[in-house]
Amino acid sequence: MRLSFTRAERCLLLLLALLGFVPLGAQADDKADEFQARVAALATDDYDALEIAVDKVAASGHERAAPVLHALVNGNLYTWPQAKGPVIAEESGGQIRVFDAATGKPLGRIEDDDALESIYATNTLRIQIEDLMAQLTLASANEETRRYAAVQTIGADIDDELAGLLRKRLKTEDSAEVRDALSVALATFELDAERPRTRLAAIDHLRGSLYPEVLNRLTEVAENDEIAVVRAKAAAAIKSIKQSIERYYLLENVFFGLSLGSVLLLAAVGLAITFGVMGVINMAHGELIMLGAYTTYTVQQLLPDHIGWTIPIAIPAAFIVSGLVGIAIERGVIRFLYGRPLETLLATFGISLVLQQAVRTIYSPLNLAIESPGWMRGQLEINPVFSVTHNRLYILIFSIIVFVPLVAVLRRTSLGLQVRAVAQNRAMAKSLGVRADWIDAATFGLGSGIAGIAGVALSQLTNVGPNLGQNYIIDSFMVVVFGGVGNLSGMLVGAFGLGLANKFLEPYSGAVLAKILVLVFIILFIQIRPRGLFPQRGRAAEG
Repeated sequence: MRLSFTRAERCLLLLLALLGFVPLGAQADDKADEFQARVAALATDDYDALEIAVDKVAASGHERAAPVLHALVNGNLYTWPQAKGPVIAEESGGQIRVFDAATGKPLGRIEDDDALESIYATNTLRIQIEDLMAQLTLASANEETRRYAAVQTIGADIDDELAGLLRKRLKTEDSAEVRDALSVALATFELDAERPRTRLAAIDHLRGSLYPEVLNRLTEVAENDEIAVVRAKAAAAIKSIKQSIERYYLLENVFFGLSLGSVLLLAAVGLAITFGVMGVINMAHGELIMLGAYTTYTVQQLLPDHIGWTIPIAIPAAFIVSGLVGIAIERGVIRFLYGRPLETLLATFGISLVLQQAVRTIYSPLNLAIESPGWMRGQLEINPVFSVTHNRLYILIFSIIVFVPLVAVLRRTSLGLQVRAVAQNRAMAKSLGVRADWIDAATFGLGSGIAGIAGVALSQLTNVGPNLGQNYIIDSFMVVVFGGVGNLSGMLVGAFGLGLANKFLEPYSGAVLAKILVLVFIILFIQIRPRGLFPQRGRAAEG
């Protein structure tokens, strides 16, 4: 049925809607104003007044109550003359970022904390706040906050009052993860129950749990419980848990091996083009990686308030900067040295020193910290003993994203066809009309640009400094030689293979000895297979 309204009726409906909307908006504003007033009351030197203010903030039920009290406990809550109320200050990238405590909105950056005056909480008040935090966070609207609060209670000193709170929350909790953490916390509490049957039931519940606190509590029970059956069951649960932990440690090693392999892949993929395809020993390859990292730093300095966008912007910028520098090196130096590998090696080594000194002069001889965007921080927690950090996970994915299109370009495009033709037989390619000089410059620029992209990725794992590239140049050559000179697919296998080998050797031999063992292995390997795992016919191979 279609409803029709006259103009007067529509105006009346609009007026009624506004009348209904305005009070709701006004209520929201009133609530925000009331919370801001309660947070403002924290800015006092009177400890009694501060305790009352803390209670009022906690009782507000506002979503910002927990972060404000958390900042107070950690000493990050301040008064600042330029703000109306208390602020939260966090150090980031050598500067201090200031946020409005009540709203969480950024207020700006300052160089030093002289203008900030800390709001001090006594130890008694800290204990009071921690009790309030448990209630606040368990009742938070944010699922991750509730889960974190529930996990914090596992293995803690749970009294009857807190146990009651956990049981009450367990009945109403919607999230399966939070319910699991709450039930584990209650089970650890019931390990101290008077009735053996209750303790046995708790052990049964905890058998598959991987929380370290659970393992500690079960160990206490296995060693000290007065009932032999309870001790035996706790020991069996411990054995089962340890077997599960070993399996996840194995998975963790695999992930870290793949993560290291992805770093090696990014560092070596540009070298695989310049050295593997063109046969040029470019000792300045590491410095082209370094330029990519410094490009990221520069972008962050230009966009300090848009850190989340700096990485997407830095990737093409680093490709262009390093690519242009690479073309300049090829056109200015290397093209005069083709067929003279020793002179090429020495010349590019000299260029690497020039580039290092250039960044020392322009930026600083000291290492520079680069801030990671919010979406690259933190970790993906699979379970309490196995988690993967976001930055390494993204770099692993990013390395594949860079590698696959690069292979497609070299195998499926006209440029790739000409590059392979020049690499395999320069004279024949030139006789067929291929502009070999232009292909040399384009290929060197492509390899250098990829090195710049690798620098963007590495800037998220380590500090940026003039020697950044030197740390990866040897590893890059090892990957290219091991995988097969001129073969990108072989380099992929080589990078991940060496990454896994390093990570599985490190627990037994240490990081340095693991690298030495891998290097010895490659030296022995190339005695048997001088052209690597997947040899390919090309200019370098023919040479």
